[in-house]
Amino acid sequence: MTGTDRFFRLFAWGMGLFCVLFLLLPIAITLVVSFSGSPVYTLPPPDWSLRWYLALGRKTGLIEAVGLSLNLALVSTVVSLVLGTAAAIGVARGNFRGKAAIATFAVSPLMMPGLVLGVAMLQFFRDMGLRDAYGSLLLAHVVITLPFILRTLLAALGAFDFSMIDAARTLGLSYPRAVLKVLIPNLAPAYLTGGLFAFLASMDNYPISIFLTDARNKTLPIKMLQILEEQPDPSIAALSSALILLAVAVLVFGARTVGLNRMIQ
Repeated sequence: MTGTDRFFRLFAWGMGLFCVLFLLLPIAITLVVSFSGSPVYTLPPPDWSLRWYLALGRKTGLIEAVGLSLNLALVSTVVSLVLGTAAAIGVARGNFRGKAAIATFAVSPLMMPGLVLGVAMLQFFRDMGLRDAYGSLLLAHVVITLPFILRTLLAALGAFDFSMIDAARTLGLSYPRAVLKVLIPNLAPAYLTGGLFAFLASMDNYPISIFLTDARNKTLPIKMLQILEEQPDPSIAALSSALILLAVAVLVFGARTVGLNRMIQ
């Protein structure tokens, strides 16, 4: 290895390490501040305490916001799993023009800015006469979770042998029952991976939800913004740490059941 090769190798490792530290530093700061005993954001903390975690239970409306976000995430993920399965089978097995364009259009919400989607959905729901905040939020969260499901299932269906479905039908199963008995068990890792990412995307969504909430229906990210505006204390860091822990738990669960390599494919 020449001196030039050694230099560029060290430079690449150094840049990689810098990028990792740059990305993890905000998370580390949030975790440290959440255990601070100070009523203001201070680094390093003057002392260590769990007071801000205990203070979360006294925040007005926080439990309701957590419940609403969990409800939206679970329901939208289940709906997206059903719709995503039907759409993925249609695109994978269909023999019609434009199916590639349909697949691209279905995942387009991942490519568009959330604020643009939020404004568009707000105007669309108003034109349709939909005034219910929960219904609007649920439809919007289905739109943002469906691409995660569909993209994962399309990748998994590319390696699935559909002759197994045909064999099941020759044995007397209807097409829906063949899908339930054969396809879904074989795609369980894809369902788990897509469902986990869809759940996290729904829980963490802010730019779309901000346009569709009302005084009685506030998701957790919107409630966190309100707390930050009204009471900017380290309790918001404690709440953020809890969300970080949720994401880590989801990744660990996915790694144990599916494997990280299959989750990121």
